[in-house]
Amino acid sequence: MKIAATLDNEGKIFQHFGHTEQFKVYEIENNKVVSSKILSSDGEGHSALAQLLENENINGLICGGIGGCAVSALTEAGIKIYAGISGNADEAINALLNGTLEQTTSPNCNHHHGEHHHEGGHSCGHSCH
Repeated sequence: MKIAATLDNEGKIFQHFGHTEQFKVYEIENNKVVSSKILSSDGEGHSALAQLLENENINGLICGGIGGCAVSALTEAGIKIYAGISGNADEAINALLNGTLEQTTSPNCNHHHGEHHHEGGHSCGHSCH
């Protein structure tokens, strides 16, 4: 099984899925991490990122904020979503393996504190294309 986590430059969960520039991909066997690698992306929108994860045969995604269109694209690709997560990526994967990380498919925009998103109020500026 492969689980990807959105990753910032400090090893923490990146808080805006649609702008993720890198993922940490964990290979899981017998409920243990057997390897991990950094997967770079261009950070160019939820559809391209969902396709990248699908092409890498990712089974689950740990992320911070995520919009409805991204949830739909990932769900269609058969990827389980663990959203609204913050903190260290390695700690989050350990919580997942220990059964203490909650799975959600609910879109959230909690990561937008103070960011400038003016399109249509609080729409996160995304469209489902």
